[in-house]
Amino acid sequence: MATPSASASYKKKDGTLTVSKDHKSISWIPAAGGAGSAVIVNVQNMTNLQQTPATNPKVMLRIFAQQNDTQEQYVFTFTSGTNARAEADAIKDVLSSAIAAAKAASSALPAAPATAGGETSTGEGLSAAMAMANAISSSGKGQAIWDNDDKLKADAELQQSLLKSDANLQRMFTESLRTRPETLSVGQFASQFWSSRVHLLRAHAIERAQTRGSYNVLSTLKPRTDNNVTKLNITKEQIQLIFNQHPLVKKVYDENVPKLSEQQFWSRFFQSRLFKKLRGERVSDSDATDAILDKYLKVDEHADRVRDAQVPHFIDLAGNEVNHSQRQGNRPDFDMRPASIDKVPIIRTLNALSESIMANVAPADGDPSAPVGMDEETYNQLLLRDLKGDEERSRIILNIRDQSRFFGQDKEKDGNEKKNALFAQRDPKEIIVSLQTDLEQTLPADGSFHLGKIVEPGEDEDDEDDEAKARRVVGSKVNMQKASREIFDIIRERRAQADVTSDSGTWGLSSTLFDRLSLTHATSTEFLNQFWNAFLSGNPDRAGELASLVESLKRAIERIESVAANAETEKETEINKLKQHAREVFAATGKKIRVNLAGVGGGEKVVNQLLAPTIAALNLAVDKYNQALAEATAASAREDSMTL
Repeated sequence: MATPSASASYKKKDGTLTVSKDHKSISWIPAAGGAGSAVIVNVQNMTNLQQTPATNPKVMLRIFAQQNDTQEQYVFTFTSGTNARAEADAIKDVLSSAIAAAKAASSALPAAPATAGGETSTGEGLSAAMAMANAISSSGKGQAIWDNDDKLKADAELQQSLLKSDANLQRMFTESLRTRPETLSVGQFASQFWSSRVHLLRAHAIERAQTRGSYNVLSTLKPRTDNNVTKLNITKEQIQLIFNQHPLVKKVYDENVPKLSEQQFWSRFFQSRLFKKLRGERVSDSDATDAILDKYLKVDEHADRVRDAQVPHFIDLAGNEVNHSQRQGNRPDFDMRPASIDKVPIIRTLNALSESIMANVAPADGDPSAPVGMDEETYNQLLLRDLKGDEERSRIILNIRDQSRFFGQDKEKDGNEKKNALFAQRDPKEIIVSLQTDLEQTLPADGSFHLGKIVEPGEDEDDEDDEAKARRVVGSKVNMQKASREIFDIIRERRAQADVTSDSGTWGLSSTLFDRLSLTHATSTEFLNQFWNAFLSGNPDRAGELASLVESLKRAIERIESVAANAETEKETEINKLKQHAREVFAATGKKIRVNLAGVGGGEKVVNQLLAPTIAALNLAVDKYNQALAEATAASAREDSMTL
């Protein structure tokens, strides 16, 4: 079946709507690079399709998809004029067949617990941290989505969420998707793109799985006064939290709401003494009274908890006071004396509330002393390993002193060849005799030698003839000049690389052109990464993919050349403006203005300097591919000749 494609707009942005070759997804790619994000919808998530009737001149297709327990809608408007209706019908027919096939395949599989968006069912009240620990410690059980790389790379909804949260990553994905090879499908490109960013998907999945736990809701409710009218906004979630944390409020609500309206109940409750008591505040005589709610002031909602609690004797202050046999010595400190609860109500309220919140959190570890997810022997070995210090990492640190040498291998190679040619012209016997003579003069056989030969070799200049002395002086000057030139070149290059504050960090380029340069560098690096992954894999089935990636690399070089040409045009325009300004000033005042053309930044030279490593890497990749292709072609020709 052919792969349908059509021009369509999404959220008032033009683009191309394409069904994948395997008919498992549909993608919309914006026409303008970086103008919007690409949309990819999997067929297995689609629940329904709707299309405008034939009598409607506006052709639209609405796709309903189930994403993370929510129903998403994608509306595409076809913009091909007279062919819009035919293109929409073709895409709808393909999607309808694919949805029916996906439903038939899913009905044939056994039912399995579903996980959406990386969230797992961990029990009522289980926090995100405990759920994560439970998922990590449970060996052999259902793993969370962030523990499986394949699930992360296949979760299109998670990828779309990450792109929406990271603007730079979204721009790079959109530009790379727009400039991808034609032979590379959207699914293959997405798989290669996310295979090197699994760590970003994992971090985003963990971030989305985190939810806010229970908190002291009464302390967050603060009424505000507006025109002598007290107002308080409260949500249904906050009311539910109040009922869970304070059973007494739920009891009062159940007994009085039929008599009072719900609005009256909450209005009287937040102004009552009961509300202050539950918040841990002291109740004073000046507080407003309530005939109904004041009946519950003496009810202790924590009485059952205190009665059932097993308090150890060494911290039971009231028990120690009763069992005290000798009342002698200094009086205990204020904090160590049992006192009435009404004196410091906030302490008991906060302690009781903290216990109730933690009691609603389902335990995820069980016995803390038992080994988790392993046998006793492995657990003991881990205990012993914890006593060891950090092992020293065995790695090779690569230090590049001069980056220009790394990318200037050809020049260094030519210099070595010239030196080798000069040495090859000299007689080896003459070189050996000269070395022996120097050694005998510097280090005599009797063990005595002049210290000046090492410290100041120029002390015995009187023993040399004029020609040798002149040759030695000229050689030392040349070596000093060469060393100085090399050192200052390195300093200037390091200073240029570190000085990014000039021209607002854009190296004399306009902000638009510099953003285009950065985006070109990012997409070129992405295609280089994909090329080397395919080239070094050694898989002959990826030969066609390699050819398309090489074409992308060549187009990347062309894009860099285009940016350089635009930068040069921009620089020439700025130079012309300065010259025109100088001519206008001369025509008006008769004074000549010296135009500082050297101060105009940007241009083709700056672009080539900034992207020199990228250009060298692109050329190297293309050369390696051409070399490997030539070797493979020659080997194939030899095999064909041998078979003949």
